Amino acid sequence: MAEDGTIPLPPHAYIPGQNARHPEDWFDEIKSSVHPGTILAGMHHTAAFRAGLKYLERGYFWECHEVLEAVWLQTPEGSAERNMVQALIQLANARLKLLMQRPKAAKRLVAMVGEHLARIPSDQVILGLTVAGVRGWLNACEAAISCK
Repeated sequence: MAEDGTIPLPPHAYIPGQNARHPEDWFDEIKSSVHPGTILAGMHHTAAFRAGLKYLERGYFWECHEVLEAVWLQTPEGSAERNMVQALIQLANARLKLLMQRPKAAKRLVAMVGEHLARIPSDQVILGLTVAGVRGWLNACEAAISCK
C-alpha cells in the first residue's frame, strides 16, 4: 500500500494462461488489513475490501478475488456480509472467465452471484453496498456474456 494509504494497482491484470502471475507476496500487506479481530461493521473500510472493489471496477478480476478472499474468510458463516463478499468474488471470476474466452463458465458464475444476492435483504446496505448496486454490475456482466 502506498504511504498515503491509497491502494496501488498491480503492474498488470493477471489472466491465467495469457500473462505472468504476480509475485506470491504482492498482496500480503493489503490482505493483512483483515484478520480474526476485524470488526464486521468496519470490514468495508479495510484495505483488502477497498482494494477488491477498486480492482473489480478497474478490470483486475483475478486480483479482486485474491484480496476479497481474505475478507470473506473473516465474515460469519451465513451472514449477509459473507454472501455479499462471495457475490463480489464470483462476479470477478465471471468477468475473468469472459476475458479467458470461457462464456459458459462465466454464465455459471453469474448464476451463483444471483444466488448469493438473493440471500441478502435487498433493503439494507451491506459493507457499504446495496443489492441493487451489485445487481447493476451483474447485469453488465450478463450483457457481456450475451455478446459472446
